[in-house]
Amino acid sequence: MSDLPRRIGGLVLILVAVALPLVLEDFWLQLGLFVMAAMVGAVGLTLLVGVAGQLSLGHAAFAAIGAYVFVWATSESTPTLSGAGLPAVVGLVVAVGATALVGFAFSPVASRLRGIYLGLATLGLVFVVRHLLLNLEPWTGGFTGRSVEPFTLGGFSFSNRDPDYLAIAGVELEGLHRLWYLFLVLTLLACWLGVNLRSSRTGRAWANVRDSETAAAAMGIAVARHKASAFVVSSGYAGLAGALLALAYGRLAPDVFTLTVSVEFLVMIVIGGLGSVGGAMVGALFVTALPLVLSQYSDVIPFLAAPGSGGLDPATASRLLYGLAIIAVLVFLRGGLAGAFRRLRGRGGRGGPVPVSGAPDDAHPVPPTDPGHPAGMHSAISKETAR
Repeated sequence: MSDLPRRIGGLVLILVAVALPLVLEDFWLQLGLFVMAAMVGAVGLTLLVGVAGQLSLGHAAFAAIGAYVFVWATSESTPTLSGAGLPAVVGLVVAVGATALVGFAFSPVASRLRGIYLGLATLGLVFVVRHLLLNLEPWTGGFTGRSVEPFTLGGFSFSNRDPDYLAIAGVELEGLHRLWYLFLVLTLLACWLGVNLRSSRTGRAWANVRDSETAAAAMGIAVARHKASAFVVSSGYAGLAGALLALAYGRLAPDVFTLTVSVEFLVMIVIGGLGSVGGAMVGALFVTALPLVLSQYSDVIPFLAAPGSGGLDPATASRLLYGLAIIAVLVFLRGGLAGAFRRLRGRGGRGGPVPVSGAPDDAHPVPPTDPGHPAGMHSAISKETAR
């Protein structure tokens, strides 16, 4: 019965998300597309960093691969640009599969490195992929990029280019409305898969590897294989996020996927709470929506100046707020927003805080060492396994 309020709350949120396009303006619809695409990418990264304990600064590179592969797969060939002309659904599958395959190719490196060394290795991917995007002009369009074909499914168009008429409650559903529902379905599927992966046998193995690779190996867990699988799964999520971003933008250019995007994905999962799927979604909402909302209403917010005027512009203000949010989380909310929610729920239900899954190791006290049991074996029994 303890899960009933959470299930009801989730159902209410889904119903609200379904009804919102009927009342929102185009700006908010476009913002929602960017937020949902970021949610998919953030869920994949929190599985890698928060659950499996592998630092990655290359999420933007995998998102770029997914976006450009999707555009190539769904576009027709022209005298200057190459394309496969595949259906949009097949293009999504190809984009996710290609990105996961690149993650698999990189997984031997990921399985041998850890911490900052793995982070620096993935950082190099951002610069390599950007170089390829600029120079593989027949496939990427080079610096100017290339346009994204409208998404169609069984002859039904999700764009304003000659769309089939569709209305709900007297509201005509145009391109942004239709893409909203497409993004919503894919985001819910991605989050459902993330939750189930996190609580599955594979997810528990990832958590044990995160806590202690030596102890996990002693327990019979194939450390290298599970580190590689986490990287492949996270890469596939990034590929899907990139394909959704391509549809949301309508046109791709290399400047869409910079190192800043990788940093923003990390900010999302830190603010939301490492290892938490719901926290990653909330963090993606905050990080993605804040600069766009500030830019939209900069003329009515007193302390903001127009971009290029020399004052505090919306982009700078949003970065300052990101920094303050990260400091607040690290100082006061070690488990992020998800950890704070769990502690509040624990106090309300059982009179005390509950452990935060996926928090840093120093948040999990290690029991005193028993002479008959090595100290390392205590840390091998993670909070994920003890459930």
